[in-house]
Amino acid sequence: MTGARVIRGPVLYGLLGGLVVALFVLSIMIGRGGAWLPAGSGLDPAVADIILYEVRLPRALLGVLAGASLGLCGAALQGLLRNPLAEPGLVGASSGAALGAVIVFYFGLFGGVLAVPLGGFIGALGALLLLYLLAGRAPEAMTLILAGVAINAFAGALTSLALNLAPSPWAALEIVFWMLGSIADRGMEHVMFAAPFALAGMALVTTAGGALDALSLGQDTARSLGFSPRNTTIRVILGTGLAVGAVVSVTGMIGFVGLVVPHLLRPWVGHHPSRLLLPSALAGAAVLLAADILVRLPLRGPELKLGVVTALIGAPFFLHLILKMRRIDP
Repeated sequence: MTGARVIRGPVLYGLLGGLVVALFVLSIMIGRGGAWLPAGSGLDPAVADIILYEVRLPRALLGVLAGASLGLCGAALQGLLRNPLAEPGLVGASSGAALGAVIVFYFGLFGGVLAVPLGGFIGALGALLLLYLLAGRAPEAMTLILAGVAINAFAGALTSLALNLAPSPWAALEIVFWMLGSIADRGMEHVMFAAPFALAGMALVTTAGGALDALSLGQDTARSLGFSPRNTTIRVILGTGLAVGAVVSVTGMIGFVGLVVPHLLRPWVGHHPSRLLLPSALAGAAVLLAADILVRLPLRGPELKLGVVTALIGAPFFLHLILKMRRIDP
Protein backbone atom coordinates (compact mmCIF):
# COMPACT_ATOMS: atom_id res chain seq x y z
CA MET A 1 0.00 0.00 0.00
CA THR A 2 3.07 2.26 -0.04
CA GLY A 3 2.23 3.60 -3.48
CA ALA A 4 -1.47 4.02 -2.74
CA ARG A 5 -3.22 7.01 -4.26
CA VAL A 6 -4.21 9.82 -1.89
CA ILE A 7 -7.99 10.12 -1.51
CA ARG A 8 -9.54 13.55 -0.96
CA GLY A 9 -10.82 14.11 2.57
CA PRO A 10 -14.59 14.38 1.88
CA VAL A 11 -14.53 11.24 -0.30
CA LEU A 12 -12.65 9.26 2.33
CA TYR A 13 -14.90 10.55 5.12
CA GLY A 14 -17.96 9.60 3.08
CA LEU A 15 -16.72 6.08 2.35
CA LEU A 16 -15.71 5.35 5.93
CA GLY A 17 -18.82 7.03 7.38
CA GLY A 18 -21.05 4.95 5.11
CA LEU A 19 -19.20 1.80 6.16
CA VAL A 20 -19.69 2.63 9.85
CA VAL A 21 -23.43 3.24 9.33
CA ALA A 22 -23.84 -0.05 7.42
CA LEU A 23 -21.96 -2.05 10.06
CA PHE A 24 -23.87 -0.29 12.85
CA VAL A 25 -27.18 -1.40 11.33
CA LEU A 26 -25.87 -4.95 10.82
CA SER A 27 -24.61 -5.02 14.41
CA ILE A 28 -28.10 -4.21 15.67
CA MET A 29 -29.90 -6.65 13.38
CA ILE A 30 -27.61 -9.73 13.43
CA GLY A 31 -27.69 -12.04 16.42
CA ARG A 32 -26.00 -15.25 17.54
CA GLY A 33 -25.41 -17.67 14.70
CA GLY A 34 -26.22 -14.96 12.13
CA ALA A 35 -29.92 -14.94 13.03
CA TRP A 36 -31.67 -11.86 11.64
CA LEU A 37 -33.85 -10.00 14.08
CA PRO A 38 -36.73 -9.30 14.05
CA ALA A 39 -37.66 -10.64 10.59
CA GLY A 40 -37.91 -14.41 10.62
CA SER A 41 -37.05 -14.71 14.31
CA GLY A 42 -40.54 -15.75 15.39
CA LEU A 43 -40.22 -13.69 18.54
CA ASP A 44 -42.98 -11.63 20.08
CA PRO A 45 -42.59 -8.01 18.80
CA ALA A 46 -42.29 -6.72 22.38
CA VAL A 47 -39.47 -9.17 23.13
CA ALA A 48 -37.77 -8.32 19.83
CA ASP A 49 -37.88 -4.61 20.75
CA ILE A 50 -36.24 -5.31 24.11
CA ILE A 51 -33.47 -7.26 22.41
CA LEU A 52 -32.95 -4.56 19.80
CA TYR A 53 -32.99 -1.50 22.03
CA GLU A 54 -31.72 -2.78 25.38
CA VAL A 55 -29.16 -5.39 24.23
CA ARG A 56 -28.04 -4.76 20.65
CA LEU A 57 -28.17 -0.94 20.58
CA PRO A 58 -25.87 -0.39 23.60
CA ARG A 59 -23.49 -3.00 22.19
CA ALA A 60 -23.33 -1.26 18.81
CA LEU A 61 -22.92 2.17 20.40
CA LEU A 62 -20.04 0.92 22.55
CA GLY A 63 -18.45 -0.62 19.45
CA VAL A 64 -18.49 2.77 17.71
CA LEU A 65 -17.29 4.64 20.80
CA ALA A 66 -14.47 2.23 21.66
CA GLY A 67 -13.30 1.77 18.07
CA ALA A 68 -13.30 5.51 17.35
CA SER A 69 -11.40 6.26 20.58
CA LEU A 70 -8.74 3.62 19.95
CA GLY A 71 -8.30 4.50 16.25
CA LEU A 72 -8.11 8.27 16.81
CA CYS A 73 -5.76 8.05 19.81
CA GLY A 74 -3.52 5.55 18.01
CA ALA A 75 -3.12 7.93 15.05
CA ALA A 76 -2.39 10.88 17.36
CA LEU A 77 0.20 8.97 19.40
CA GLN A 78 2.00 7.74 16.29
CA GLY A 79 2.19 11.34 15.09
CA LEU A 80 3.28 12.69 18.47
CA LEU A 81 5.96 10.07 19.12
CA ARG A 82 6.92 9.81 15.44
CA ASN A 83 6.87 6.08 15.97
CA PRO A 84 4.72 3.81 13.74
CA LEU A 85 4.56 1.17 16.50
CA ALA A 86 2.92 3.47 19.06
CA GLU A 87 -0.63 2.69 20.20
CA PRO A 88 -2.96 3.76 23.05
CA GLY A 89 -1.81 0.97 25.36
CA LEU A 90 1.68 2.47 25.28
CA VAL A 91 0.84 5.29 27.71
CA GLY A 92 -0.37 2.81 30.33
CA ALA A 93 -4.05 3.81 30.27
CA SER A 94 -5.24 0.31 29.33
CA SER A 95 -3.14 -1.55 31.89
CA GLY A 96 -4.02 1.04 34.54
CA ALA A 97 -7.70 0.56 33.81
CA ALA A 98 -7.28 -3.22 34.04
CA LEU A 99 -5.56 -2.89 37.41
CA GLY A 100 -8.28 -0.58 38.71
CA ALA A 101 -10.99 -3.00 37.62
CA VAL A 102 -9.15 -5.95 39.18
CA ILE A 103 -8.81 -4.10 42.50
CA VAL A 104 -12.58 -3.48 42.49
CA PHE A 105 -13.17 -7.18 41.79
CA TYR A 106 -10.72 -8.23 44.46
CA PHE A 107 -11.79 -6.00 47.32
CA GLY A 108 -15.45 -5.65 46.36
CA LEU A 109 -15.24 -1.86 46.29
CA PHE A 110 -18.13 0.41 45.31
CA GLY A 111 -21.41 -1.19 44.28
CA GLY A 112 -23.83 -1.52 41.40
CA VAL A 113 -23.38 -2.30 37.74
CA LEU A 114 -20.88 0.54 37.22
CA ALA A 115 -18.49 -0.53 40.00
CA VAL A 116 -15.99 -2.14 37.63
CA PRO A 117 -16.07 0.70 35.03
CA LEU A 118 -15.57 3.22 37.83
CA GLY A 119 -12.59 1.28 39.16
CA GLY A 120 -11.17 0.97 35.66
CA PHE A 121 -11.51 4.68 34.97
CA ILE A 122 -9.82 5.60 38.26
CA GLY A 123 -7.02 3.17 37.39
CA ALA A 124 -6.56 4.78 33.96
CA LEU A 125 -6.38 8.28 35.47
CA GLY A 126 -3.90 7.01 38.08
CA ALA A 127 -1.68 5.60 35.31
CA LEU A 128 -1.90 8.92 33.47
CA LEU A 129 -0.84 10.84 36.59
CA LEU A 130 2.07 8.46 37.12
CA LEU A 131 3.11 8.91 33.48
CA TYR A 132 3.15 12.68 33.94
CA LEU A 133 5.25 12.41 37.12
CA LEU A 134 7.73 10.01 35.48
CA ALA A 135 8.06 11.87 32.19
CA GLY A 136 8.35 15.36 33.68
CA ARG A 137 6.86 18.65 32.51
CA ALA A 138 8.63 18.71 29.13
CA PRO A 139 8.77 15.05 28.10
CA GLU A 140 10.71 13.78 25.10
CA ALA A 141 9.25 11.03 22.93
CA MET A 142 11.67 8.38 24.20
CA THR A 143 11.00 9.36 27.84
CA LEU A 144 7.27 8.93 27.28
CA ILE A 145 7.75 5.52 25.68
CA LEU A 146 9.99 4.27 28.50
CA ALA A 147 7.66 5.67 31.17
CA GLY A 148 4.72 3.94 29.47
CA VAL A 149 6.62 0.64 29.33
CA ALA A 150 7.44 0.92 33.05
CA ILE A 151 3.81 1.66 33.99
CA ASN A 152 2.54 -1.22 31.86
CA ALA A 153 5.03 -3.61 33.48
CA PHE A 154 4.19 -2.47 37.01
CA ALA A 155 0.42 -2.54 36.45
CA GLY A 156 0.74 -5.97 34.84
CA ALA A 157 2.72 -7.27 37.81
CA LEU A 158 0.13 -5.98 40.31
CA THR A 159 -2.69 -7.46 38.22
CA SER A 160 -0.92 -10.83 38.19
CA LEU A 161 -0.45 -10.57 41.98
CA ALA A 162 -4.18 -9.95 42.44
CA LEU A 163 -4.97 -12.97 40.25
CA ASN A 164 -2.49 -15.07 42.20
CA LEU A 165 -4.07 -14.12 45.53
CA ALA A 166 -7.68 -14.22 44.32
CA PRO A 167 -9.97 -15.49 47.12
CA SER A 168 -11.69 -18.04 44.87
CA PRO A 169 -11.24 -19.57 41.41
CA TRP A 170 -14.52 -17.94 40.37
CA ALA A 171 -13.22 -14.47 41.22
CA ALA A 172 -10.02 -15.13 39.23
CA LEU A 173 -12.06 -16.44 36.29
CA GLU A 174 -14.28 -13.36 36.33
CA ILE A 175 -11.23 -11.10 36.30
CA VAL A 176 -9.66 -12.99 33.40
CA PHE A 177 -12.86 -12.85 31.35
CA TRP A 178 -13.12 -9.09 31.90
CA MET A 179 -9.51 -8.61 30.81
CA LEU A 180 -10.14 -10.49 27.55
CA GLY A 181 -12.28 -7.57 26.35
CA SER A 182 -15.90 -7.61 25.19
CA ILE A 183 -18.85 -5.32 24.53
CA ALA A 184 -21.44 -8.06 25.05
CA ASP A 185 -23.95 -7.81 27.92
CA ARG A 186 -23.47 -4.06 28.31
CA GLY A 187 -26.38 -1.68 28.78
CA MET A 188 -27.11 1.97 28.16
CA GLU A 189 -25.74 2.81 31.61
CA HIS A 190 -22.30 1.72 30.40
CA VAL A 191 -22.66 3.89 27.29
CA MET A 192 -23.75 6.89 29.38
CA PHE A 193 -20.83 6.35 31.76
CA ALA A 194 -18.11 6.14 29.11
CA ALA A 195 -19.43 8.54 26.44
CA PRO A 196 -18.83 11.94 28.15
CA PHE A 197 -15.19 11.15 29.02
CA ALA A 198 -14.46 9.45 25.69
CA LEU A 199 -15.96 12.30 23.64
CA ALA A 200 -14.11 14.92 25.72
CA GLY A 201 -10.85 13.03 25.27
CA MET A 202 -11.33 12.66 21.51
CA ALA A 203 -12.18 16.35 21.16
CA LEU A 204 -8.99 17.27 23.02
CA VAL A 205 -6.87 15.00 20.81
CA THR A 206 -8.45 16.40 17.64
CA THR A 207 -7.37 19.95 18.53
CA ALA A 208 -3.74 18.84 18.23
CA GLY A 209 -3.93 18.06 14.49
CA GLY A 210 -2.09 21.13 13.21
CA ALA A 211 0.59 20.84 15.88
CA LEU A 212 1.18 17.18 14.97
CA ASP A 213 1.82 18.21 11.34
CA ALA A 214 4.37 20.76 12.56
CA LEU A 215 6.00 18.25 14.93
CA SER A 216 6.55 15.85 12.03
CA LEU A 217 9.12 18.42 10.80
CA GLY A 218 10.93 18.46 14.17
CA GLN A 219 10.45 20.26 17.48
CA ASP A 220 12.48 23.32 16.48
CA THR A 221 10.41 23.78 13.32
CA ALA A 222 7.21 23.34 15.32
CA ARG A 223 8.29 26.08 17.73
CA SER A 224 9.16 28.40 14.83
CA LEU A 225 5.63 27.86 13.48
CA GLY A 226 4.11 28.83 16.83
CA PHE A 227 3.30 25.35 18.20
CA SER A 228 4.45 24.31 21.66
CA PRO A 229 5.64 20.66 21.73
CA ARG A 230 4.96 20.53 25.48
CA ASN A 231 1.35 21.71 25.17
CA THR A 232 0.78 19.35 22.25
CA THR A 233 2.13 16.42 24.26
CA ILE A 234 -0.10 17.24 27.23
CA ARG A 235 -3.19 17.55 25.01
CA VAL A 236 -2.59 14.23 23.25
CA ILE A 237 -1.66 12.28 26.38
CA LEU A 238 -4.49 13.72 28.50
CA GLY A 239 -7.02 13.20 25.71
CA THR A 240 -5.81 9.64 25.15
CA GLY A 241 -6.01 8.89 28.86
CA LEU A 242 -9.58 10.18 29.09
CA ALA A 243 -10.85 8.48 25.92
CA VAL A 244 -9.05 5.14 26.22
CA GLY A 245 -9.44 4.95 29.99
CA ALA A 246 -13.20 5.51 29.70
CA VAL A 247 -13.80 2.88 27.01
CA VAL A 248 -11.41 0.27 28.45
CA SER A 249 -13.06 0.61 31.87
CA VAL A 250 -16.31 -0.53 30.21
CA THR A 251 -15.10 -2.96 27.55
CA GLY A 252 -11.96 -4.50 29.08
CA MET A 253 -8.69 -4.85 27.20
CA ILE A 254 -9.04 -4.46 23.41
CA GLY A 255 -5.68 -4.09 21.72
CA PHE A 256 -4.14 -3.47 18.29
CA VAL A 257 -7.00 -1.37 16.84
CA GLY A 258 -5.03 1.82 17.51
CA LEU A 259 -1.94 0.28 15.93
CA VAL A 260 -3.37 -1.34 12.81
CA VAL A 261 -5.96 1.23 11.67
CA PRO A 262 -3.62 4.26 11.25
CA HIS A 263 -1.16 2.09 9.29
CA LEU A 264 -3.82 0.98 6.86
CA LEU A 265 -5.03 4.52 6.24
CA ARG A 266 -1.76 6.51 6.29
CA PRO A 267 -0.95 6.09 2.54
CA TRP A 268 -4.48 7.20 1.62
CA VAL A 269 -4.13 10.57 3.41
CA GLY A 270 -0.67 11.48 2.14
CA HIS A 271 1.07 10.68 5.46
CA HIS A 272 -0.19 13.91 7.07
CA PRO A 273 -0.84 13.32 10.83
CA SER A 274 -3.75 15.79 10.97
CA ARG A 275 -5.52 14.21 7.96
CA LEU A 276 -5.19 10.80 9.59
CA LEU A 277 -7.15 11.59 12.78
CA LEU A 278 -10.79 11.58 11.68
CA PRO A 279 -10.40 8.70 9.14
CA SER A 280 -8.72 6.63 11.87
CA ALA A 281 -11.65 7.28 14.22
CA LEU A 282 -14.16 6.19 11.56
CA ALA A 283 -12.13 3.17 10.49
CA GLY A 284 -11.54 2.15 14.11
CA ALA A 285 -15.30 2.16 14.70
CA ALA A 286 -15.84 0.10 11.53
CA VAL A 287 -13.16 -2.45 12.50
CA LEU A 288 -14.55 -2.96 15.99
CA LEU A 289 -18.14 -3.27 14.76
CA ALA A 290 -17.05 -5.82 12.14
CA ALA A 291 -15.05 -7.81 14.71
CA ASP A 292 -18.02 -7.81 17.10
CA ILE A 293 -20.31 -9.11 14.35
CA LEU A 294 -17.72 -11.81 13.61
CA VAL A 295 -17.58 -13.08 17.22
CA ARG A 296 -21.35 -13.68 17.34
CA LEU A 297 -21.61 -15.59 14.04
CA PRO A 298 -20.70 -19.11 15.33
CA LEU A 299 -23.91 -20.88 16.35
CA ARG A 300 -22.37 -23.27 18.88
CA GLY A 301 -19.75 -22.98 21.60
CA PRO A 302 -18.89 -20.00 23.79
CA GLU A 303 -18.81 -16.59 22.13
CA LEU A 304 -15.28 -15.41 21.39
CA LYS A 305 -14.12 -12.36 23.31
CA LEU A 306 -13.62 -9.24 21.21
CA GLY A 307 -10.13 -8.61 22.59
CA VAL A 308 -9.08 -12.10 21.53
CA VAL A 309 -10.21 -11.52 17.93
CA THR A 310 -8.46 -8.14 17.64
CA ALA A 311 -5.28 -9.68 19.08
CA LEU A 312 -5.42 -12.59 16.60
CA ILE A 313 -5.66 -10.06 13.75
CA GLY A 314 -3.35 -7.42 15.18
CA ALA A 315 -0.43 -9.51 16.43
CA PRO A 316 0.55 -10.88 12.97
CA PHE A 317 0.18 -7.35 11.58
CA PHE A 318 2.53 -6.09 14.31
CA LEU A 319 5.13 -8.72 13.34
CA HIS A 320 4.73 -7.72 9.68
CA LEU A 321 5.49 -4.10 10.59
CA ILE A 322 8.63 -5.09 12.50
CA LEU A 323 9.90 -7.20 9.59
CA LYS A 324 9.09 -4.39 7.16
CA MET A 325 11.05 -1.90 9.26
CA ARG A 326 14.02 -4.29 9.36
CA ARG A 327 14.03 -4.46 5.56
CA ILE A 328 13.95 -0.67 5.29
CA ASP A 329 16.60 -0.07 7.97
CA PRO A 330 18.75 -3.26 8.22
